[in-house]
Amino acid sequence: EIHLVESGGGLVQPGGSLRLSCVASGFTFSTYVMSWVRQAPGKGPEWFSGINSGGGSTSYADSVKGRFTISRDNAKNALYLQMNSLIPEDTAVYYCASKGGDTIVELTYGYEYWGQGTQVTVSS
Repeated sequence: EIHLVESGGGLVQPGGSLRLSCVASGFTFSTYVMSWVRQAPGKGPEWFSGINSGGGSTSYADSVKGRFTISRDNAKNALYLQMNSLIPEDTAVYYCASKGGDTIVELTYGYEYWGQGTQVTVSS
């Protein structure tokens, strides 16, 4: 059975940091491109970061560039997101998503597997 399980969300003050994790099972993680997609309250989904299957190539939306870092550990079937300098506009449910291949997908659709999401709230 295929699973993507996110963790690490929570409540953080503006300027703070959080590290999200996404652990995969049931498929060959190392052959899949991974993305992070978020959905803020009342808004549509937003793709904001992706990493290729080997981890050597990453991409970010302008909204998070310089503040967030995506990484992966294929030996642990894990995807990570280090989020620094958080702002209230980062408040959203954060999802990891996977797609077979090696080309980063900068989209909110077309993925084969999705996690259940983890809530990140940035508020004082």
